[in-house]
Amino acid sequence: MQSETDKAAPFGAERWLADRITAAWHLLTGRPVSLYAASVLRIGYGLLYLIFLLREFPHRAEIWGPDSPWTPALARELFEQTGWRSILTLSDSRAYFEFCYVLALVTSALFLLGWRTRVMSVLFAVVVCSFHARAIFMTDGGDNLVLLMSIYLVLTACGRRWSLDARRARLKAPRADSAPEPAGSCLARQLRESRTALITAVHNCGMLVIAAQVCLLYGSAGLYKVQGPSWGGGTALHYVLNLELFRPWPALSHFVDEHTLLIAIAGYMTVLLQVAFPFVLFGRLKYPVLVMLLGMHFGIAVLMGLPLFSGAMIVADAVFLPDRFYTLLPHLCRRAAQRRNGRQPVPERAAGSGTVPTQGGPGALGSKHRVVLPADRKDATLAAGPTSSPVPPESN
Repeated sequence: MQSETDKAAPFGAERWLADRITAAWHLLTGRPVSLYAASVLRIGYGLLYLIFLLREFPHRAEIWGPDSPWTPALARELFEQTGWRSILTLSDSRAYFEFCYVLALVTSALFLLGWRTRVMSVLFAVVVCSFHARAIFMTDGGDNLVLLMSIYLVLTACGRRWSLDARRARLKAPRADSAPEPAGSCLARQLRESRTALITAVHNCGMLVIAAQVCLLYGSAGLYKVQGPSWGGGTALHYVLNLELFRPWPALSHFVDEHTLLIAIAGYMTVLLQVAFPFVLFGRLKYPVLVMLLGMHFGIAVLMGLPLFSGAMIVADAVFLPDRFYTLLPHLCRRAAQRRNGRQPVPERAAGSGTVPTQGGPGALGSKHRVVLPADRKDATLAAGPTSSPVPPESN
């Protein structure tokens, strides 16, 4: 015969499992996470792509337009095999291409500013996918990452912070709070709550996918490097610095290449940081790792001439910074500015410009007070004699 403890054990396990599922559901739908990080991703990728389109504006026809060696007919033939689509291949007209390019510039700018972010995020993803597919053989790792992030950002609520949408919501909040709730709105309230829970769950899943994508990128890159003998021997960066295609400043690359020990250490640290990155995300060790990754991407941008790739990776790393970091950042900047202003020299007060406290007030000298002067000032005072009448003692 089973004891009461054995009978209660299955029910205890079921209750524990139900509590865990309930807690996970509340974590998923309770509140949106990393709203500031999502806004940083929106601003970062919108700005990067806007700069990219402006930089290539003089060469737009040769890269994506009618003058491109990769003609629209060849692109459509490739699309039949790969399944890609592009709005740029819908017409061969130059006027249509110019219209699409201006539309891409406007979309990137509005997405950066956070105007109607839900719609602009979809248009931004369409723009990035179209331009990427139109010139797929003229891309680099930065384009691939921006393409993925533009699709993921459609799922997120990236316009709730630091955007025109957030400003409009703040202005509407007082009027919405003061407006009376209409009668018979119980069903409408339940629909709003369900919609909010669904949006929150999709946003949280989108941010999780973005973080997982960055972890997979770093981990796979590090493990791929480990397999090569050049990275294990510490000579990989030497060969990278001597590639003609990635030498925007040959003199600088040659100067860095002369420091062989530094090159070897940088190569080993690159592999170590990329492999270890997914394992340090849940501790404070991630902050120095992120700083070192920032330096690595800055070096790639300068030495290899890949600013879009480095910028895309730096923006992607921002997803791992908590919201309290972004909320504290303006206060730290203001405090630093105040401290810098406080270090300015204060003009000295002119001699004799001091004020004497009112007699009998809190600052007055009473009969129980005694003024002690330094020895040199005491001798000078006795030699000069009294210059004013002494302060009369307070009456008892």
